[in-house]
Amino acid sequence: MRPVAITEYQCVSAAGAEISALLSAVVENQTRLAPLQLFNVPFPAIVGEVTGVLPEIRDELKRYDCRNARLALAALEAGHFRSSVEAVIEWYGTDRIGVVIGTSTSGIYNSESAYRFFVEHRKMPDDYRFMHRHFIHATAEFLASELAITGPCYAVSTACSTSAKTLAVAQRLINSGLCDAVLVGGVDTLCRLTLFGFNSLELVADQPCQPMDENRNGINIGEAAGLLLLETPSSDNASAMQLLAVGESCDAHHMSAPHPTGEGAALAMQSALDMAGLTAAQIDYVNLHATASRLNDLSEAQAIDNVFGSEVPCSGMKGLLGHTLGACGAVEVIATLLAMEYDILPGTCGLQTLDPQFHINVLAEPRPGTNIDYAMSNAFGFGGNNASVLLAQSQQHLGS
Repeated sequence: MRPVAITEYQCVSAAGAEISALLSAVVENQTRLAPLQLFNVPFPAIVGEVTGVLPEIRDELKRYDCRNARLALAALEAGHFRSSVEAVIEWYGTDRIGVVIGTSTSGIYNSESAYRFFVEHRKMPDDYRFMHRHFIHATAEFLASELAITGPCYAVSTACSTSAKTLAVAQRLINSGLCDAVLVGGVDTLCRLTLFGFNSLELVADQPCQPMDENRNGINIGEAAGLLLLETPSSDNASAMQLLAVGESCDAHHMSAPHPTGEGAALAMQSALDMAGLTAAQIDYVNLHATASRLNDLSEAQAIDNVFGSEVPCSGMKGLLGHTLGACGAVEVIATLLAMEYDILPGTCGLQTLDPQFHINVLAEPRPGTNIDYAMSNAFGFGGNNASVLLAQSQQHLGS
């Protein structure tokens, strides 16, 4: 697998409406979790909610109008991201650009409102468009339509590994010659289905979560949009970060519980290293999936120990933003890229006392001034669907 260039990235999350807000959250290591405001649930719900007004969908694309599409549009419009994508479209042509977006719930939040309307009025709202809002491919299709991109366009939905896997898809599209650039990422929004579902599994914490802590007692759900632009490497983008490889596995141990010894997770991490031709000793930092559930953190800690041993610095970011489900792979890759760009090892917000069962180097507080040449970001989903994203500094940096 040949590396591809990561030439632009942007994120909207509970940290704020632009990537600089995510960087501030990482540097400050202070949670952005807060009580749920978007709708009511009959149990305590601390979440990573995107606050503020989301942009309007233009009239020509109103059929896609839902919270998921608006959140995706917010990320597209943030900073210089849209202009960077449009420059690439002009350079390569619309048919040479792909769009691959991951989501676990798509427009389900708006479908919930539509079905409540149905219960009351015995008909669906006149403006409701199931195929363009609820279906899993709707957000990818919306972004392609918004940008007039005509290349490959589809969705990935593999639970919490979803948007990490979009990077693997993009790398294959570029390596195969089908695309010169691919817009990838993940977008997920808060909805009742997710909160009630995780609550029924007794996995929702009633306070900000504590990843890797001995007293951790569950997750906080979040929402976010993380978008990245990947391109064929060239002299023009030699200063860009690199996607080296994405290791994937599916151990299928259990529908919701991870493999008890982390075999699938370890396989994904080792696969990424093997594809990139690197050893575990060369990795400077690992971003953990670290959901703060009892079983998931234990399984991942064992997998890290098996692949990397006890020395590599690790941390988890879900204490900052919550678990953004189908978006977390992309969002946390972006946070890892920021850590590499600004020479900071992120901490683990919420970690007070490391679980004594873990024999790995989990950082509670950030460590600024630390160069990171190679980093890995993990995203592990239900059904043992695992992805480990291996990143590197620019060709120029590594060649110096």
